[in-house]
Formats: sequence, structure tokens, C-alpha cells
Amino acid sequence: MLTGALAFGLLCLVLLRFVFPRMEQTFQARTAAIEGGVARADATRSEALRLLEQYHAEMAAARADAARIREEGRADAERVRQEVLAAARAESDRAVAAGRERLAAQRQGIIRELYAEIGPIAVDLASRIVGESLAEEARRAGTVDRFLAGRGAGARS
Repeated sequence: MLTGALAFGLLCLVLLRFVFPRMEQTFQARTAAIEGGVARADATRSEALRLLEQYHAEMAAARADAARIREEGRADAERVRQEVLAAARAESDRAVAAGRERLAAQRQGIIRELYAEIGPIAVDLASRIVGESLAEEARRAGTVDRFLAGRGAGARS
């Protein structure tokens, strides 16, 4: 029994002196490693959340920029459309004005030609109606001019 107690005491002494301190160091090292891993995981998760928030903020900014660029594009397109329409209207107005001027000039030319053709016809008819010759140039010019002046004023009113 004494040998058993002595062997047990010696075993306890070896365990307390060498084995338990080693086990305690291993346990503390594992605990530290686990706690360090948890801390690193928390730090990594916090960093990931921060990066995710930053990503969402950058995406929102990119979407806002894209919307702004789309609106600027639409505004530019509308401005260009209005400029093209204004230029087309101005060109159309110029073409219409030029056409009207040409028509007015042609009308005046036609009226001059008609007056030139109507003059001799009017003198001939007037000679037949009046019964006297209006062939003399001075007489004819005065009569034709009075006739045309009277017809032109009457036709225009």
C-alpha cells in the first residue's frame, strides 16, 4: 500500500509538474487560436459589410450618374430636334417667300404682256364702237392708258 501510495504521489507530482502545465499551455494556445480566429472572422465580416455598403453606395452613385447622363442625352436630343425643326421652318419660310416673290414677278410680267396685247385689241374694238379711227399713236396711247387705268382700278377694288 505504501508503494502504491508512493507511486500515486510520484505520478501526481509528475502530472502536476510536467503534464498539466503542458496541457494548460496547449489549451490556452487553442483557446487563443479560436478567439483569434473568431476575432479575425468578426473583423473580416465587418470589413465585408463595409465593402458591401461601399459597393451599394457606388452602385447608387453609378445609377444616379447613368440617369443624369440619360436625361442630358434626352435634353440634348430635344434641343437638337428643336434646332432642326427651327432650321427646317426657316428654310420652308424662305422657300415660300421666294416662291411668292417669283409668283408676284411672273404675275406682273403676265399683266404687262396682257396689257401690251389688250392695247391694240382695245383700240380696234373702241374704233369699231366709236366709229372713228383711233389709229393715231398719240390718240391711241392716251385712250388705251385711260381705258386700262379705269379697268385696272375697277378690277382691283
